[in-house]
Amino acid sequence: MNAQPVAMEILDCTLRDGGYYTQWDFSQSLLLPYFAAMEALPVTMVEIGYRNNACNGYYGRHYYTPVSLMQQARQLMPSKQLALMLDEKSCPADSLHLLLESCKGLVDMFRIAVAPNRLQNALLMAQVIKDFGFQVGINLMYASTLTPDAPALDLISQMDGLVDALSLVDSYGAIYPDKLAALLQVCRSKTQLPLGFHGHNNIELAFANCLTALQSGCTIIDATVTGMGRGAGNLKTELLLTHLNKYNNLSVNFDVLSNVVNEFEKLRETYGWGTNLPYMVSGINSLPQKDVMDWVSKRYYSVQSIVRALHSQKDVHQERGKYPVFNPEAPCNRALIVGGGPSVEEHIDAVLTLVKRNPDVCIIHASAKNARWFSGVENRQYFCLVGNEGQRLEQAFQDLGNWNGDCILPPYPRKMGTFVPAAAQNRTFELPAPDKQLLNRDSHTSLAIQTAMALHVNEVYIVGYDGYDGGAMSNLEQDLIEENNTLFRYAAEHFDTFKALTATRYNIADQASVYQFTL
Repeated sequence: MNAQPVAMEILDCTLRDGGYYTQWDFSQSLLLPYFAAMEALPVTMVEIGYRNNACNGYYGRHYYTPVSLMQQARQLMPSKQLALMLDEKSCPADSLHLLLESCKGLVDMFRIAVAPNRLQNALLMAQVIKDFGFQVGINLMYASTLTPDAPALDLISQMDGLVDALSLVDSYGAIYPDKLAALLQVCRSKTQLPLGFHGHNNIELAFANCLTALQSGCTIIDATVTGMGRGAGNLKTELLLTHLNKYNNLSVNFDVLSNVVNEFEKLRETYGWGTNLPYMVSGINSLPQKDVMDWVSKRYYSVQSIVRALHSQKDVHQERGKYPVFNPEAPCNRALIVGGGPSVEEHIDAVLTLVKRNPDVCIIHASAKNARWFSGVENRQYFCLVGNEGQRLEQAFQDLGNWNGDCILPPYPRKMGTFVPAAAQNRTFELPAPDKQLLNRDSHTSLAIQTAMALHVNEVYIVGYDGYDGGAMSNLEQDLIEENNTLFRYAAEHFDTFKALTATRYNIADQASVYQFTL
């Protein structure tokens, strides 16, 4: 990319932006056809990943982009320019030499992702990058939050002679074409640098904004194959190429394009990127997608819960949904935690015999899936409400006014929205801050264990934690297994007795049979 405006250039950043779904790991069986397709298609530059300093947690090959990956990309895409991205927050200028030195001769451009209020730091980074002989791109994020008089836009004039391209990034997928056009007009008034646009698709305006960007003088457009990218994803490379083929007579090999699209469609079946209602809400309100990516993958978070959580983030100063702290007057020595597995229904006669013969056993419903079987049971009952459990509870008990139970919520403040059935408002409590060892205080199992601890329980029995059958499991199922096994180890260490009474595939050392209580 040169310092002067040139014919329109397509920058494909599938491997970098799509890595948010795969932890930046892509198999060779996917990389090889991708590289071959990029070499054959009229794409100018390919951004193959991030370049990062070491950090905690697992991040894959394209998060660090080792020399071997750069060499492979250079060999398989000899006619393309190669780019890497740097995150301004995690790559201070004084550490860049460690990241840049080994990239000489392999990478053409480094792009810097930067928030508007930190743009000055990015300019310091740009000078270091230029001194190493690389081209520099600035990706100015959060475009939907900018106004034409934003202080960051006043710094654009300082980029001339230092930066090779400036792209506005619709990080939240929230900008509308008229606002984008106005911002690009301001940018053009301050610099003659090539301008670009990187769109996200929360409210399905990525393509419309792309057209607006082109009409406003942008010469660089970011796109990804099948729109694979953070949160709701990006402008689709195949859509942009099809448009340019029709209206700009751009030569496109549609067989090659179709083949690479098919490869990524297979991956989408696993990860499911694309917009949905929570992403639309986050986009409309210019809210971050990081939490939404996590929430939409959790089965126990309903859409309404996510929407409430997003609105709470927007209005962070307003406290809402507070309830009295759970502080039961009478402790409970023994508790039965009921999960959502089908084994509860299968063995319900034995389970009900257990609780009816032992009225001192309190029942803690980690999930409301099996709550209906306990209607009319006189034992004390506690219903853990996470995500859409409140709605399930309403369905389980048509007349909550006569039920025998209390609702228990995670500690305040809660990230997720809180739905409490109207009839249960006066019998709802929230837990105090949990033990720091407890992971994910908003999970079903964690909330049930916290409730048992608040009740000063000594003996805990669990039913309905069946686990999974050991076949092909989704990433979500694997994460849930790992999380629950960690919580079960914690429980075994903190209660005198922690025992499973129905068959389970979880790693619970102490197991027995619910039928021993029916003798």
